Amino acid sequence: MISTPRFRPRNLLVTGGAGFIGANFVHFWLGRHPTGRIVVLDALTYAGNRSSLEPREPDQRLRFVHGDIGDERLVGELLYDEMIDTIVHFAAETHVDRSIHDPDDFLRTNVIGTHALLKAARMAWLEDPRTATGEHRFHHVSTDEVYGSLGPSDPAFRETTPYAPNSPYSASKAAADHLVRAYHRTYGLSTVTSNCSNNYGPYQFPEKLIPLTLVNLLHGKPIPVYGDGQNVRDWLYVEDHCRGIELCLLDGAPGETYNFGGNKERTNVEVVRLLCATLDRWFASKPDLTRRFPDAPRSAGRPSDCLIEFVRDRPGHDRRYAVDVGKAERELGYRPVETLETGIERTIAWYLDNEPWWSSVMDGSYRRWMATNYAGSQGLDPTEPRRY
Repeated sequence: MISTPRFRPRNLLVTGGAGFIGANFVHFWLGRHPTGRIVVLDALTYAGNRSSLEPREPDQRLRFVHGDIGDERLVGELLYDEMIDTIVHFAAETHVDRSIHDPDDFLRTNVIGTHALLKAARMAWLEDPRTATGEHRFHHVSTDEVYGSLGPSDPAFRETTPYAPNSPYSASKAAADHLVRAYHRTYGLSTVTSNCSNNYGPYQFPEKLIPLTLVNLLHGKPIPVYGDGQNVRDWLYVEDHCRGIELCLLDGAPGETYNFGGNKERTNVEVVRLLCATLDRWFASKPDLTRRFPDAPRSAGRPSDCLIEFVRDRPGHDRRYAVDVGKAERELGYRPVETLETGIERTIAWYLDNEPWWSSVMDGSYRRWMATNYAGSQGLDPTEPRRY
């Protein structure tokens, strides 16, 4: 590790804190920092769910604000009124398939929204004499997808890998990354960016591979796998990601970028088969699951992987992502704790223990929205995957 002055966050503004990674970070931070205070700013779009914060509400250290990161005036008021010294910026449109269908939302949120946050932070922390009096930190959470796609034998992405985004989603995140860097270099804003690999774990909206597969397995619905299923991703349990962000806030060098991954490269179909096999073991050891989920294949004595269906590949589907975490290891002491196998076990346990949460987020309005926008053509709607 390198020796740098430790930053001590006091009051955090967490954007997108009712979303998947944001909510996990809120629980993680408050659990480890008893004197810390967090203000969550979230627009509560389809993937944001205030109930994801309920285990922490009511909590005097947590305030929820329903609002948009693009509302520069609101953000400025929060920075002043709450004496915010740290922004942890999760808020983003993230689903690649949705970005292909409607890229405008991704530009509004990921680019224009990030710029509004940066402008408000610059004003509060660098220009206004009432508040520009101490240390600050703007932490921007990005993705490995900004680096493009890797061949089978290519080395993993490093922080110095040239950007080559291949979807409207990754292009919008790349633009945001460059804005954050520019605000550090041009104005002196104390920023840190992290680029992470595929996250999974509690509170993940059931449009992504792991929760979608799990929910479909429990309801006996087909499991859509794109193309030949050989697309490779590095998988990171969300708590390990939160641990990395904590290290960035405390010890990250201003202006730097750090990659976080789980060192768990797997093809998509391997991940799906691991989920199937693990859930089969759960059904074998917990007879009550057959009663709770009578439509699951194991409830009828069939293996879960009988539901796997290969569907038409999506446009511009990157073949492989992998990140080199060497810099984060050397400079921050970062190490992922969970293996893919233990992370999958923890994820299944959480979803089985929190059925009301994922049942509520998959309500009729969500199903109608997915059917209208995608007509199930890519297998995104858990209720109506289409065969090819």
